[in-house]
Amino acid sequence: MICLRHAESENVIAGAAGALPEARLTELGHVQAAAVARTLPAVDHIYTSTAERARRTAEAISRVQGAPITNLPELAEVRIGVLEGAADPAARARTAEVLRAWVVDGNLHERVADGETGRAVVGRVTAAFRTIAAAHGDGGAVAAIGHVASLTAGLSVLCGLGAAVWGAPLPHAAPFRVLFDDRGWRCESWPGR
Repeated sequence: MICLRHAESENVIAGAAGALPEARLTELGHVQAAAVARTLPAVDHIYTSTAERARRTAEAISRVQGAPITNLPELAEVRIGVLEGAADPAARARTAEVLRAWVVDGNLHERVADGETGRAVVGRVTAAFRTIAAAHGDGGAVAAIGHVASLTAGLSVLCGLGAAVWGAPLPHAAPFRVLFDDRGWRCESWPGR
């Protein structure tokens, strides 16, 4: 499976925290999506978060490769409750603090405000990856498009990466392989490391 974070979006430029499902790709994001569509190895199917920015990234790939798209709500970004969309430094700092607690310390009970716990995020991302693996157990080539915090939290647990990925946030539209076989889940690499 090829995994990637969506292309650059307006919420990232604005410094807004949370899932923000309606945030659109920036002009650069459209360029990044088109570029990854041309360079991504051939895939038979694309799975994407239901967020606008992830769906548009998936659509760019589908236009080039002709692969069908399936929306998976489980790939959504972390929901942070009443702080959803906050762009103040305190909200961003708390969001980073909670993600660090999940990834580095393994404390999946933490949450931002009244948002999701790490346990909830890891559970749904794991469910998404298991759904994809079950649908493509024959080894078909697939792509999964998600978000920086939810993919980092989910894959740090699923692949046993833990603190090894901390300090290396997933760049926009940078594909990497996630493998599943009789030995379990493995990330061959982590972009930025």
